[in-house]
Amino acid sequence: MSKTYNIAAIPGDGIGVDITDAASQVLNTIASAHGGFKFNFTTFDWSSKAYLERGWYMPEDGMDQLKKHDAIYFGAVGWPSVPDHISLWGLILPIRKNMNQYVNVRPTRVLKGVTAPLSQIKEKPKELDWIIIRENSEGEYAGQGGTTHEHGTNAIATEVAIFTYVGIERIMRFAFETAKSRPRKKLTMVTKSNAQRHGMVLWDKVFYEVAKDYEGVVEHDKMLVDAMTVRMVNKPESMDTIVATNLHADILSDLAAALAGSIGIAPSSNLDPTRSCPSMFEPIHGSAPDIAGQGIANPIGAFWSAAEMVRWVGQGSLDKTADQLMEAIENISERGVRTRDMGGQASTKEVTDAVCKEVEAIIGKK
Repeated sequence: MSKTYNIAAIPGDGIGVDITDAASQVLNTIASAHGGFKFNFTTFDWSSKAYLERGWYMPEDGMDQLKKHDAIYFGAVGWPSVPDHISLWGLILPIRKNMNQYVNVRPTRVLKGVTAPLSQIKEKPKELDWIIIRENSEGEYAGQGGTTHEHGTNAIATEVAIFTYVGIERIMRFAFETAKSRPRKKLTMVTKSNAQRHGMVLWDKVFYEVAKDYEGVVEHDKMLVDAMTVRMVNKPESMDTIVATNLHADILSDLAAALAGSIGIAPSSNLDPTRSCPSMFEPIHGSAPDIAGQGIANPIGAFWSAAEMVRWVGQGSLDKTADQLMEAIENISERGVRTRDMGGQASTKEVTDAVCKEVEAIIGKK
């Protein structure tokens, strides 16, 4: 008897719609070829267009609706007619917070068929293979602060970065466990404690406390965030697992995606490690209004995110299946079936159809 995984699909805005459709097609193809499981998608139209028509992104019982599912697949949110802080705080950030998704995982490597932009990485692509662990619940995204005198030139705005022992300890432990599970067993902690003398000093302190539990098991080092950007470019081989705050990891993971060839290929997982709530999976590229509706969006980040979702819901039983999806992605990319951002001419649909065909061939053989 096949297992059914119930997935809440939130296409959102712009190319989010295109890549969510593409990911659904690929996931259904995988399930059909495998035969041991299937996906049941429920689509929620919580878009900026809908917001402009009705005045809200999610209904009051939106979180309760999402909790009925095994996972959430998210496309993108953001549209020029809605200020970004409204769209983010109206949709994706509340989901992350209410669903206890305090870990954001962003793997980065140079896939086969992808050309890295820098010569030192292009010549040795295997030297860039990272997992960035992003603290996903506090820091600069905590939403604390306010604005006074906002209607005049004396306006004062504060954005309070929140760091708690509990929040830091749990993300550091997740990062060390991730590093422990990888061959190199190396963790780099990113900080800015030289200038941010309270919250980030606590961040450092808790890191070193947790590190004692992994002494002799995980090698670790520390980098200031500004120096980290240089190291990522000049010495990619010197890093493996990286842990950083909400804001720092958000910025660094975009740089990582660019170094690996395109932001269009980068995935992410918003995880509740306790599994008390559904986790959410999304590519990091955003809604890209400038290319929306043109059928040229790169779906690889969506497929990679889908592979991570397969791993998560399968809890170890579908790791091979997720690997087969990644193999299919790299095979078609290596053959030249690539979108324009990766130097090709293929459309979103052409890449999607090619991946589906390759998935069927791979699973059929093994």
